[in-house]
Amino acid sequence: MQTNQQNNATTLTHLPPFFAAGAGRFVLRLAPVLLGSRWRLVASCCALLLATLFVLDKTFPLNLPGDDALFARVVTDSSGRPLRVFPDPKGVWRYPIKLDEVSPLYVEALLNYEDRAFWHHPGINPLAMLRALLQATLNGHVVSGGSTISMQVARLLHPHARTVPGKGYQMLRALQLEWHLSKREILQLYLNIAPFGGTVEGVQAAAYAYLDKPASALTHGEAALLAVLPQSPTRIRPDRNPERAQVARDKVLDRMEKLGVWGARTVADAKQETVYASSLRPPQNAPLLASTLVQRHRESSVIRSTIDGELQRNLEDYVARYRNVLPAQSSLAILVVDNSDMRVRAYVGTADFGNQARFGYLDMVQAVRSPGSTLKPFLFAMALEQGLIHSESLLSDAPRSGSSYRPGNFSGGFSGPVSAADALQRSLNIPAVDLLEQLGPQQFAARLQQGGLKLTIPGDQVPGLAVILGGAGATLEQLVTVYSSLARGGQSAPLRYREDDPLQERYLLDAGSAWIVWKILQSAPRPDRLRTLHQTLGQQPIAWKTGTSYGFRDAWSIGVSTRYSVGVWVGRPDGTPMPGHFGAETAAPLMFDIFQQIARDDTGELPQPSSVTQRVICWPLGTDASRNSPAQCEQQRTAWVLNDTVPPTPNSGRNPLPLWVDAGTGKRVTPLCDGVQALATQIVLWPSAIEPWLPGSARRAQRIPPLDARCHEDQPLQLPAPRILGLEDNSRLTAVQADAMPQVDLSVAGGVGELQWYINGEYRFSSKANQTVRHRFATAGRYEIVVVDEQGQTDRRRVKVERADLAYY
Repeated sequence: MQTNQQNNATTLTHLPPFFAAGAGRFVLRLAPVLLGSRWRLVASCCALLLATLFVLDKTFPLNLPGDDALFARVVTDSSGRPLRVFPDPKGVWRYPIKLDEVSPLYVEALLNYEDRAFWHHPGINPLAMLRALLQATLNGHVVSGGSTISMQVARLLHPHARTVPGKGYQMLRALQLEWHLSKREILQLYLNIAPFGGTVEGVQAAAYAYLDKPASALTHGEAALLAVLPQSPTRIRPDRNPERAQVARDKVLDRMEKLGVWGARTVADAKQETVYASSLRPPQNAPLLASTLVQRHRESSVIRSTIDGELQRNLEDYVARYRNVLPAQSSLAILVVDNSDMRVRAYVGTADFGNQARFGYLDMVQAVRSPGSTLKPFLFAMALEQGLIHSESLLSDAPRSGSSYRPGNFSGGFSGPVSAADALQRSLNIPAVDLLEQLGPQQFAARLQQGGLKLTIPGDQVPGLAVILGGAGATLEQLVTVYSSLARGGQSAPLRYREDDPLQERYLLDAGSAWIVWKILQSAPRPDRLRTLHQTLGQQPIAWKTGTSYGFRDAWSIGVSTRYSVGVWVGRPDGTPMPGHFGAETAAPLMFDIFQQIARDDTGELPQPSSVTQRVICWPLGTDASRNSPAQCEQQRTAWVLNDTVPPTPNSGRNPLPLWVDAGTGKRVTPLCDGVQALATQIVLWPSAIEPWLPGSARRAQRIPPLDARCHEDQPLQLPAPRILGLEDNSRLTAVQADAMPQVDLSVAGGVGELQWYINGEYRFSSKANQTVRHRFATAGRYEIVVVDEQGQTDRRRVKVERADLAYY
C-alpha cells in the first residue's frame, strides 16, 4: 500500500520537462494541424506557441496536490472498507483510489455521459463547446455542457469565476494539464477529487458514503448515479433529494442505451433500483484503535487494519445494548485475536465512544489495570515446567504460617486439600501464593516480560508475592497476547493490527505445560447462568479464566479456543469500585456471547504434545501409583504429567516418614531403647496445614504411634497441635440480648509460638498461647474460624451465627 501511494505521489508531483514525454504527446495531438498547407509557417507558429506555453507553464505551474494534501486519513478493515475517516484540514473526506480499482461500469457511464472524446482530444473539445453554445442559444438555457474531463479537473485544481474569461482560463489550464499528465493520470485525478456533495470528494468516498460499498462493486444504476452526481452535487444529493437524483440517474441510463453502450434490458433493470442513500455520516467503527493507528503510522493515508469489519460492527451493536445493564460511569473493553496469525479481529476500547459520563474517550484496551487472578495460569504452567507440580499435585488451601503476607480467598474460607487443577479452576489464592514463593516472583515476572507482558509495579519495586493476586498492573492487550500462547504451543507474539505487520513469535511457555493448563481451564465448570449458553455452544472447547481486582474495581474474563482468544474487561475507568460486579458474573457472560458469534465451527481440540502423558498418582504422596504400595496410596487420581516427571507433593518434607515400632506393643521406639524388638516401618502423612479438613483417622495424632515408655527422644516427631477451646464444630451462636449480634471468646490449647486467627478466610488478629481474644460477629450467617501456629499446624471450627430476635423464626 505504501509503495503504491509513493508511486502516485511521484506521478502527480514530479512532472517531466517541456521536451519530455508530456510535450511529445501534446505535439502528436496537434499533428493533423501541422500536416496542413503552408506547413513551414504553421510549424514556426507552433514552435513559437510551444515556447510561449513553456514560459507560461514555468511561470504559472499547475496546482497538483501531493498525497498529504490530497487525501484524508482512512483506517479500513481487512477487506478495505472504512472503519473511521479522519478528514483533511478543510474537513474533506477523500479516499484514494486507482483507475484500475474502479468499476468499469462507472468509467463507461462517466466518459459516455461527460466526455466521449476524452481519449482523443488535447484537453478541450471545440465541437462539444460549439454544440453546447448552439443548444443554449436555441433553447434559452443550458442543455449540455462543453467542458471535458480535463477542463473539469483544471477547474477543481484552479477555481475561477463562471465568466467568458474564466472559461478561457479553464481551457488554458486544461491544455497545461494534458501537457504534463497522461490521459489515465488525468482520469484518475478526476476520480479522486470530483465533488459528490457535502464534504465527500472522489468516487471511492462517495461509494462508501452513499452506497456503503466500494467503487469496484457498483451496479449499472449506481454507476450512472455517481457519474452524474458531480454535475450538481448539492441539488441532486441522493440522501437529501432522492427524487431529483433518480431523474438525473435515469437521464444517464437513457444516454447509455441511446449510444448502444448498454442494452435496453440492462437499462430497464437498472431503472428498477430505487435511489436511496443514508445521511452522510462518516464511519465510526473501532474509533479508538483507528486513532492509535493514525498516530503510529503518520506516513500512510490509508491504513488497512486486520479488523473483521462485520464482526466489529456486530460487537459494537451488542455493546450498545449490553452497556444498559452496567452501572453509571462504567465502561468495558473487548479484544478478539486470531490465534493462527495474531491478527486482531475486533477491538472495542470503550462502552460508548465520546460519552463523557462513561469516559468514552479512554481506550481501556490499553489502560493499565490490576489483573486480579488472571496471571495464575502462567504460574501453574511455569511450575509444571520446573517440575514442582503435575495437574493433580496435592496443594494446601489453608492459612499461611510464618509469613507477613496472609491473603484469603475471594469466596471466603479455606478448602484444605485441593489438587493443582482444582486450585487453578477455582482460582484459590493460597495455593497460588505458595507456588509463587517456590518459583520466585522475580523469575515469574521476567518470564512474563519475555512473552510480552511487562508488569507495571508502583515505584518500579521488585516483584513480590502480591503480583499473583493483582498486585501489579497489566493491560487487556498484554493479557490477551500471553493467553493466546496457550493455543500456540507456548509461543507468544505481539498483536498484529495491520495486514502488513510481521508475525514475530517469542517463547513464553513449554508447549506441554501450555497444553496442560489449556486443558485444565477448558474443563473448568461454568457458573449456573452460563450453563445454558454452554449447551448452545455445543462441543466448542474454550479454556477460560476470570479475575476480579481488589475492591471490585476490575472484572476480567479471558477465553482461548483453538482458533480465537477473547478478552473482556468491565469496570470504571476512574478506578472507583463496582460492588457486586466480578469476573464470572459480569465479564464472563459477555465473553461467551462473543465466542458464540465468532466460533460456531471452532470445535476442534488442540493436539496433545508428545511431552504430555497421563499417569495414575497417589495422595497424599503425589507420586506414581506404580511405585507405591497399596497402603501408601490412599487416593488415586489420573494426572497430566510433563516429560514423564511425577513430582511429589510440594512442601511435604520427609514422606513417607521412617520410624521404628516395637513388635509386641506397636508403639514407637528408637534403636537405642532397652528391652524392645524394633521393627522398621514407614508412615504416610498428610500435610499438617490441612489436618482440620481431614477425617480423624488421617490426622497425625492417629497416624504416629505414641512413644514407648521405655524410650526417650530428643526431638519429638509431633509437636502439640493447636486446639480451639470452648467451641464445638458446627455450633450455633445466638446473642443474649434482642437485636444484637453474638460474640465469642477464642482461646487455644497447644500450638507453637504466635497464633494467627482467620475468619472466613480473612486474617483478623493474632494471639499468644493461653491468651483469650474476643470477637463480635457483625452479621448473621455461617462462619469458618481457623487458627494456625508458627509450625503451620491448624485447627478450625464452623459456626452458624444468628441474631437474638430471629433465632426462633
